[in-house]
Amino acid sequence: MLTRGGLTWARTYYRNAIGEKLTAVLTLMAPGGRTVQINCDVDAGDEQRTCETPREPSHGAASAYWAVVGFAAQDGTGEGPLLLRLSSNS
Repeated sequence: MLTRGGLTWARTYYRNAIGEKLTAVLTLMAPGGRTVQINCDVDAGDEQRTCETPREPSHGAASAYWAVVGFAAQDGTGEGPLLLRLSSNS
């Protein structure tokens, strides 16, 4: 979770060394029930890459925000198994 210049957004860094294409779902949860979510294709490769939500105007303190990311296998149906889920606040 990042804040700068009155904006807040979530970012995750990843490397996908397993050789299969994955999907990351990154969600930023803000005060007052606001959420921003983005799906990112996670291509195979050993290079560090990022996935981030759009930057939104900040509402309240940074400690009031949460970010959650889940990485799942792509199986063509949108129902691939969840491989990893992480969450953090500020």
